[in-house]
Amino acid sequence: MNMTRPSNPRALAIGLAIILTAPAALADPQFSAEMVQRGADGKSTTGQIAVGEGRLRTETLHQGQSLVRIGDEKRGVEWILFPERKNYMERSTLGPDGKAMAKPTAQDPCAGMPGVSCQRKGEEQVSGRAALVWEITATQMGKTMSTTQWIDKERGPSFPLRQTMAGGGKMERVALGEEVLSGRKTEKWRLDLTGPDGKTMSTTEWYDPELKMAIKQEYPGGIVSELTSIQIGPQADEIFSIPAGYTRIEPPQPSAPAPRQ
Repeated sequence: MNMTRPSNPRALAIGLAIILTAPAALADPQFSAEMVQRGADGKSTTGQIAVGEGRLRTETLHQGQSLVRIGDEKRGVEWILFPERKNYMERSTLGPDGKAMAKPTAQDPCAGMPGVSCQRKGEEQVSGRAALVWEITATQMGKTMSTTQWIDKERGPSFPLRQTMAGGGKMERVALGEEVLSGRKTEKWRLDLTGPDGKTMSTTEWYDPELKMAIKQEYPGGIVSELTSIQIGPQADEIFSIPAGYTRIEPPQPSAPAPRQ
């Protein structure tokens, strides 16, 4: 996913919301699954995911070619592999001090996030679950924006229950009951995201308590992402390593801006 720096206050608020609802850690159980995404046109794309102990591997198609990403939290490294060309790129995921970066938790949702500060405001019940209330402030490109977030006390920052943003936007997670999906017991939730203009878009997700992640999401416009053929169990070490015969290449450098005339 390509990330761009927000250039205005509204974009900064949206970016802050995205940052604070991103998964904080890999799921605890080791498993493998097939990733399926269906577009609004009904066409599907598939890939694979494998989660090991502190390690993650995904394989997808990008512009008609295989793209493999391997992340290793213990080693603090991520590799991007191009199987057709038998080469790979490498980047460090360690902090500036050369150590593993701290992970956000319900008790410290700002851990490992430079430029973001958190102030605890109390504890409340939201959608039948205990939530810690945090005022979170982020500064980017000289602009500062704040949001209040109700973070699930047990599940942490990857499971926000409510959020209000500067400018009037808000997010609310609404419980819709339990449902068996692909043979797995899940919780069904609706995420309502309301913009400053009062318009609301909703996403439905099926949260798997054992995997500690959503295994299906339905987005506005008919787009669906889903994990299928889930197999719980230890994953082989070799799938998280670079195969023999691969050559390391350097990532492309951003081009310098053209000189002003």
